[in-house]
Amino acid sequence: MAFRSVFDLGAIRSEFENAGINTNFIPLIWKFVLQNPNCELNEVPSLPSIAYPLLTSKFKISTSTVDSVVESIDNVTTKLLVKLQNGAYVETVIMRYDSRLGILGGKPRPGGPRATLCVSSQVGCKMGCTFCATGSMGFKNNLSSGEIVEQLVHASRLCQIRNVVFMGMGEPLNNYNSVVEAVRIMTGFPFQISPKRVTVSTVGIIHAINKLWGDLPSVNLAVSLHAPIQDLRCQIMPAARAFPLEKLMNSLLEYQKNSKQKIFIEYIMLDGINDEEQNAHQLGKLLEMFQVVVNLIPFNPIGSLSSFKTSNDQRVVNFQKILRGSYNIRTTIRKEMGQDISGACGQLVVTHPKKGLKENSNLLTDIEDLRI
Repeated sequence: MAFRSVFDLGAIRSEFENAGINTNFIPLIWKFVLQNPNCELNEVPSLPSIAYPLLTSKFKISTSTVDSVVESIDNVTTKLLVKLQNGAYVETVIMRYDSRLGILGGKPRPGGPRATLCVSSQVGCKMGCTFCATGSMGFKNNLSSGEIVEQLVHASRLCQIRNVVFMGMGEPLNNYNSVVEAVRIMTGFPFQISPKRVTVSTVGIIHAINKLWGDLPSVNLAVSLHAPIQDLRCQIMPAARAFPLEKLMNSLLEYQKNSKQKIFIEYIMLDGINDEEQNAHQLGKLLEMFQVVVNLIPFNPIGSLSSFKTSNDQRVVNFQKILRGSYNIRTTIRKEMGQDISGACGQLVVTHPKKGLKENSNLLTDIEDLRI
């Protein structure tokens, strides 16, 4: 019999309710498990006696295991290959930043070290984006909420995680219920990550966007737009045919009206495809009614899986200048991290560590080096 993760909230809540056990014990179980990673469920103190056989017969502290941990030569990016109970693998990436670096108004930036975790929501993906390595896997299966949360648990043993982005393997809104439940767990006790530090990314699943704000208020929405017109978008994102750009933008207007929050627009820069000046003006006109932050993403090579090339730096900067100068749209250029370990945007596809890369046998002896 397959066990369920103790972090599968729906499953454990249902079992407790059926057994007449107060569900308020669940967060306390999670707290003990997080503080005692090598414990057994029958060691959790102060539970009703009926809870112990139920927990040990149906749940595990972790249904997944960390198969490998690979550190990038940039010394700030770490990729975890996580093996699921069904034998499949997903990847999750830790990215460390120091927000004090750089100058803001002639003074050092406020803040300090922080870490963001990029989590996967599916094994593979059925969206088929032509610039993304994950799409080459096809769709295998959805992750449960517990399997999503376990990525945070594994990563938290390496460093303290402040932000979570659902930008790993899979289309989060195609696994809507599990993603919503996972976010609720992450933002509740004992994880207590601020909802404002959680971002859910989507290629534009309109019906899910329409209900996301009601289910996850305060969580950030990022939309993978990647082209300012429908025909071009369909060329590089075949799934866009099911989500016409006009309907998507109407949905985003309604979302912003309800949420009162900025929307993050992800735009991958493909040489000669979507990076021309006319594309920048088209994008500016498309977004001028919105409060958005546009994130220009340099294309990351994915080997023979794609023939696309990365836009040169000057073209990316010119694109940014048009959006900023002509349309007053806040526009950033993403600093890519972890390319050497295929941990950057669009590169996540299940691979085992190559020789020459630092792997878990070396890395885990130096965990303190990863703490922020």
